[in-house]
Amino acid sequence: MTQKAIDVLFAPSFMIGKRKNIPAKKSKAQKGGTIAPSRRSGLKPETRKWLILIGLSIVVSLLLFPDILVRPRTYVLGDVADRDIKATRDFLVENEALTQEKSKQAVRSVLSVYDFDPTGNNLIARIREAFQQGKEYREKEAPLPGEEMPQDTPPRLEAFEERFFQILEIAPDDSLFQSLSENGFPLQVEKAIIYLVSKILNRGVVSNKKMLLTQSGKGVLLRHVHREKEIKVLDLSRFYNLEEARTFLKGQEAALRQLLDSPALVRTAMDLSLALVRPNVTFNKRETELRKDAARKSVKPVYFKVKKGEMLVREGEIINPEHLVKLDEEYRSSGWKAMIARAPAMALLVAFLLSATYIMGLMSDGTSRGDVRDTLFCALTVLVIFLVAMASQLVAEEIARGFSFLAPRALFFAIPVATGAMLISVFQGFRVAATFSLILAVLTTLVIRGGVDFFIYYFMGSLIAAYGVKNCRDRGTLIKAGLNVGLANMVLAIAVQALHGGLYSVELGIACLSASLGGILVGVIATGILPLVEMAFGFTTDIKLLELASLDQPLLKELMVRAPGTYHHSVIVSNLVEASAEAIDANPLLAKVAAYYHDIGKMKKPLYFIENQANRENKHGKLAPSMSSLILISHVKDGIELAREHRLGREIIDIIQQHHGTSLIQYFYQKAREQAEKKGTKITQVKEEDFRYPGPKPQTKEAGLVMLADVVEAASKTLVDPTVARVQGMVQKIINRVFSDGQLDECELTLKDLNEIAKSFNKTLSGMFHHRVDYPEPVSKDGTGKRHGNGNSNQLSNGDTGDTAGEDREGTGDNLRRLGLS
Repeated sequence: MTQKAIDVLFAPSFMIGKRKNIPAKKSKAQKGGTIAPSRRSGLKPETRKWLILIGLSIVVSLLLFPDILVRPRTYVLGDVADRDIKATRDFLVENEALTQEKSKQAVRSVLSVYDFDPTGNNLIARIREAFQQGKEYREKEAPLPGEEMPQDTPPRLEAFEERFFQILEIAPDDSLFQSLSENGFPLQVEKAIIYLVSKILNRGVVSNKKMLLTQSGKGVLLRHVHREKEIKVLDLSRFYNLEEARTFLKGQEAALRQLLDSPALVRTAMDLSLALVRPNVTFNKRETELRKDAARKSVKPVYFKVKKGEMLVREGEIINPEHLVKLDEEYRSSGWKAMIARAPAMALLVAFLLSATYIMGLMSDGTSRGDVRDTLFCALTVLVIFLVAMASQLVAEEIARGFSFLAPRALFFAIPVATGAMLISVFQGFRVAATFSLILAVLTTLVIRGGVDFFIYYFMGSLIAAYGVKNCRDRGTLIKAGLNVGLANMVLAIAVQALHGGLYSVELGIACLSASLGGILVGVIATGILPLVEMAFGFTTDIKLLELASLDQPLLKELMVRAPGTYHHSVIVSNLVEASAEAIDANPLLAKVAAYYHDIGKMKKPLYFIENQANRENKHGKLAPSMSSLILISHVKDGIELAREHRLGREIIDIIQQHHGTSLIQYFYQKAREQAEKKGTKITQVKEEDFRYPGPKPQTKEAGLVMLADVVEAASKTLVDPTVARVQGMVQKIINRVFSDGQLDECELTLKDLNEIAKSFNKTLSGMFHHRVDYPEPVSKDGTGKRHGNGNSNQLSNGDTGDTAGEDREGTGDNLRRLGLS
């Protein structure tokens, strides 16, 4: 039968094979071992992972806003500072003294408002009205020449006199009124008075000129009461006070004499003019105060800037008013009450970021191997890098404070953020590392209060670091990846500096130096921390696997001495799985190393396993089948204990525990049933669960592959004439039986993978069982054509060959049957 025909027949056989899903008893290892660690704490793994993510969110928010834990001390004037207090952020503080000074200046700059009434409260109109009524009264009431005054005239005259002075709004003057009345309220006097008063009113008369002159330096606003028009007057000497106005009028007596013929009328006009003078420029106190208040309110507070990290008060200093103002502003937005709102908000944002990546499966490498320990390691890595970023920020700002030409931004490029991504990539794979590269970049950008430019810088550096070590087989790979990160960092640093306008400055050189140093630190730190993480978390890297793969390992040497048959079996199994792992996208190195150690538990009782008995008596001949099955099952538990003792790593321990799954020890199970029939007991009393391995079933491709290779290698020893066809048939039968028994249900092996495994097993076993050329017998010296004894070192004598072959054929049925796998 050709290989193609066998493959065509082989694949469908898995689909039509009858499945046996027999529940197996759970051992202590399954209940409390590496597969079910959550049962020790009473919490499901999913719950523990969520708790870790929530805890990480809370811790990050508390580190970003540490003041939420302790309420700051409140200082009062005269207290002594018990510690140095620095500004945690940039903020503005109002300079109250300067603000008050500006307010005073604004108030002083306001011009006093004076109301100007050029009509003197309609004085000209009132003069005309009074003289007009006087003329009318004179025409009606005055007697003609030669007539006597009526007896009731005086009362009427006194009444008119009072009315006359009321119109002019001055005190009554009998002599003045008599002079005007006797002369018939002459028009010349009226015009003379209007002439004199108009000059005074147009110039302006103030009641308190001394107060007005206090504004000489800046002037006043003269507001026309009728037009509501304002003009600024700087020449305040133009205004008269009452004395100056009257003096001016007295100086106009000569002009009056030219207008009036009678000296008596001149005196009358002068006296009336002096009596009519009133202030027509008055200080508007209400309007002035309103404008001063508006000017005071329009003054904006004067602030001075306090830089982040600036010393607000030093230990031992006495608190003064300036300290109080700064401390009050510092605690106002970064104090305890403000943190109450900010810290939970930040915790919520970080929790959403972590939850989104976790729910979408971006925190898993896509296999079933992820457990709580992986999540805890990633969370601790994020936390440590976050703390390193915070410490680096403080150091960078302190260094930059001592150099005026240096900004902290140039030193932020040296923060080794990519170390976290590199470690996660080594232990968890590139997919998980890429996710945490995003998280690390976001959190670090928050710490340094950077923008999108720094986010891209840290994210790309982390991705390059993670990609560079995804196939890390030696520690030199970490250093090479760090150098690559340094080169990429330099390019990104130049781009960031160009965005900030620092392309042609000394800062650019420092930024490039920091970026390259950051890449080197990434490789060096990862190289130093890698072994510590391996020991602390029990991870198994390819580097450690290469060390364990050395046949000079003490455990393998001990296996070779104490159980040589098992050692030989393990080596063959390792060859089978290594060739098959690449075809099914499994880890060849892990599968190979796990195959070396999968049966190390047999060292405890090596003679109870057929491959180590040679020609000795089979020790199971005198034991009950149940006891034999217990001995066979115990080698799994013994192997786990030895693996933990020698720190082989979680992955190898899991494969040791799972490489038999819950398979049935068919030989002793059937033997127990036969003995039960002979004794006349019920066959049902022989429980199948007692003859099954405790499991669990294989959880990964590598564990399933080791199980198949283990069974196939053992079965291959039973082949009498291992031709290619027989090997292929045996492989097909064994894999089909394992598949039908449900042992591969919980791992990720597909039917296509099983077909690839079968092809690889066939190829490897066919090479192991190849036929050699049958060399012809040399002619003997005695001419008999036979060689005496065993002269040919490459070929046994005919007699020996026949006897050995017969023994082998006989052993195929009994002694060479591998216990526990048939």
